[in-house]
Amino acid sequence: PNWRVVRETPATATVDSDRGLGIIVVPKAMEIAIEKARKVGVGMVAIRNGRHLGMASYHAMMALEHDMIGTCMTSCPPAVLPTFGAEPRLGTNPIAVAAPADKEPPFVFDAATSTVAGNKLGLARRNENNLLPGWVADAGGEPIMEEVPAPASGQVGRATTALLPLGSTRELGSHKGYGFGSIVDILAGVLSGGGYGANPGRPNFGHYVAAYSIEAFMDTAQFKRTMDEFLHMLRTTRPAKGHDRVLYPGLPEAESETERAADGIPFHREVVDWFRD
Repeated sequence: PNWRVVRETPATATVDSDRGLGIIVVPKAMEIAIEKARKVGVGMVAIRNGRHLGMASYHAMMALEHDMIGTCMTSCPPAVLPTFGAEPRLGTNPIAVAAPADKEPPFVFDAATSTVAGNKLGLARRNENNLLPGWVADAGGEPIMEEVPAPASGQVGRATTALLPLGSTRELGSHKGYGFGSIVDILAGVLSGGGYGANPGRPNFGHYVAAYSIEAFMDTAQFKRTMDEFLHMLRTTRPAKGHDRVLYPGLPEAESETERAADGIPFHREVVDWFRD
């Protein structure tokens, strides 16, 4: 794509992605954010007119090797109901944050602001599992609080299989997921000048990345030592009954990366067939 910077200050930039895949353009935008953070402490880049960026935490993690904290958000086409709503108005709108540590694996949080990511419905269909209570709503927008069969391929985002915001129901806190999803639409969509998830709609995506230089705020070595203490505290928390241990965001992924680097990556047969076709 012929992506280009259309607006810029020492700490910020706005990129027109020329409909380019986020998986290609967003790393370039993150490099701009990292360079700005190196110069002025913080770098933030909003990207409009984009497409899917893949794994949000990939882009946030680019900051780690530069002793920076990285963030990434993506405003997606609508598939999620607002609280009390019966029409999808928000995307799954994930938020990713990565922070380095010293000896502990880094903290890496990457989560949709819907109850589950949209691909979890596809995984449930492939594995012939039911959707869990609180994942989706019925055609009237009522949260389905019982197990139901997974929808057919291509049905995610339709009114009959719309995802619910994180929290599922108002009583369980869906207004929080709804609010977080809206924040992503504002920072990655409206702020980029490219609209938001529902407008202009599919297949448009807006993205937002930022890098924060730790040294601009405090001594980097001290930050990493304190992060080690913090993450060690979390993972050594006494586990609740029926659980073996406590995890923190990024720990299971780091362990999986080590295991899969040695033993390979498992794929569902349907996915392998898709690649072969």
